[in-house]
Amino acid sequence: MSFLDLPPILDKMLSAGDNISDLNFSVGRPPQVEINGKLTPVDVKGLRTLTPYQTEIVSMSLLEGNTEAARKFVQTGATDISYAIPSRVRFRVNIFKQRGSISVVMRVIPTQVPTIESLNLPQQLGESSTLKNGIVLLTGPTGSGKTSTLAAIIDKINVEASYHIVTIEDPIEFLHSHKKSTINQRELGTDTPSFALGLRAALRQAPKVILVGEMRDMETTEIALEASETGHLVLSTLHTTDASKTINRIIGIYPKSEEHVIRTRLAQSFRYIISQRLIPRADGSGRIAAVEILKSTPRTREYVEQGESEGKTLLDAMNDGGLEGMQQFDHVIEKMIKDGIITEEDGLSFATNPSNLQLRLSGLGTSDDMLSRGDERDFTPVRSGGSSLAGRALR
Repeated sequence: MSFLDLPPILDKMLSAGDNISDLNFSVGRPPQVEINGKLTPVDVKGLRTLTPYQTEIVSMSLLEGNTEAARKFVQTGATDISYAIPSRVRFRVNIFKQRGSISVVMRVIPTQVPTIESLNLPQQLGESSTLKNGIVLLTGPTGSGKTSTLAAIIDKINVEASYHIVTIEDPIEFLHSHKKSTINQRELGTDTPSFALGLRAALRQAPKVILVGEMRDMETTEIALEASETGHLVLSTLHTTDASKTINRIIGIYPKSEEHVIRTRLAQSFRYIISQRLIPRADGSGRIAAVEILKSTPRTREYVEQGESEGKTLLDAMNDGGLEGMQQFDHVIEKMIKDGIITEEDGLSFATNPSNLQLRLSGLGTSDDMLSRGDERDFTPVRSGGSSLAGRALR
């Protein structure tokens, strides 16, 4: 089977507009790019409607020379790789089988490592770069900006501290250069077979800071906790929608008989839980991150260790913790709506409690209605193109 000359095709697709976050190759559709959350077809000569054979050729071209990723694809039906057009652009690529054919999604990775300022993130996130130990978790749906925020925190540490930093990623996205710190980046499949093994090995590599791409299982979570308890700063991600659900997800990994012990350990270890949702800007220029911040304080540690109860919830703590640098999703979204940054429709569709937010916006509710009623719901965006994929600047 012959391979495609991919770079000209990718260049053509990338020239289709600004703020392109993803390239999509799916059977029965033309090549498509995602711009501000919406798929747009691109007219590529010879690929106007992709056939199963053509998407297979695209996938084989991407996998050429990567025997480990090709083996994983054959065994599991999906694989993640990184791909680059040298000195021009890098991608995080997922190749997967569907309905007997192959699809490819290529996430565009900015060549410039982002900063907290360039991502318009709350400045208090910079405090996490000064921590000496503990766990900092970035949470949110796929494509909500977790990787970019972690990269910005790592870059701030890299600029300010003379540390050894080890990252374990799947795959490596942002390429960090050595600045004041020394950074070693390890990729799953190429440099280490799993997060757990890479994380355990990292403990013997004398790092001060460890970034593990995702706490996917109990073994990885346990080693991450051990690392944080032995003087390391551990940064990682979870696919949870807010701070409360993050705590519950971690506790739920362990047997019920160990709940009290894990609550105590987690209360002592966590430093920040940062949750993100990307919301379309009102002017159509891209998306902006709404960020929820839970910080370790005596009050929040008590709620994690003892469990939440009526009037003693992490939402209460975040609502009252503005002076300590905490903030809660719906209050952030409310301010964005009032400032004209996002529309009311989009803001409500991304809110944790849209009913109470709408009451407050109409002047019928108070800022504490949401918390006093304790009426939470799972975050499920109702707007197409919501937060499933990030904008180019934040992913």
